[in-house]
Amino acid sequence: MRAGRARPAIFNMTRIGLISDTHRYLDPAVLTHFRDCDEIWHAGDFGTLSLAQELAAFKPLRGVYGNIDGQDIRSVYPEKLRWTCEGLEVFMTHIGGYPPRYNPAVRKELIAHPPKLFICGHSHILKVIYDEQLQCLHMNPGAAGKEGWHKVRTLITFVIDGKDMKDCKVIELGKK
Repeated sequence: MRAGRARPAIFNMTRIGLISDTHRYLDPAVLTHFRDCDEIWHAGDFGTLSLAQELAAFKPLRGVYGNIDGQDIRSVYPEKLRWTCEGLEVFMTHIGGYPPRYNPAVRKELIAHPPKLFICGHSHILKVIYDEQLQCLHMNPGAAGKEGWHKVRTLITFVIDGKDMKDCKVIELGKK
């Protein structure tokens, strides 16, 4: 490489376990499904700090608080979180909506600073949708807990490889 040129970034694949809306219940199967993941991302409504601590003891954990989470969780996890995983910008919040029906406050932030991956929870509806307008992938893993109106508990695993997302798998944990 010639002097003055930046070296290309070298990325390793990062395997992600994505979960939301546990509402105080962590199915033991979650740990089995996330066994090969490098990180766990929780999109809010943990329910208890001890549940978050159990996940964090198992794998590195990133998370945001949800509308049911108390001050104990809110003092550890933010409402919104932005970071770069590999070469991919990620934005996560609990209440976000989905393309094109985003929460109004989130919509402003998405338009001003569009990430490549937008994650939220709250609806208990599993969705993976590409937003053509923002050139952004939206993911909501549904709900992994037993509270709420959903019928089947779900989560997602996927891989980030540089700026590419691949190997997305929807996992059904069974009826609530």
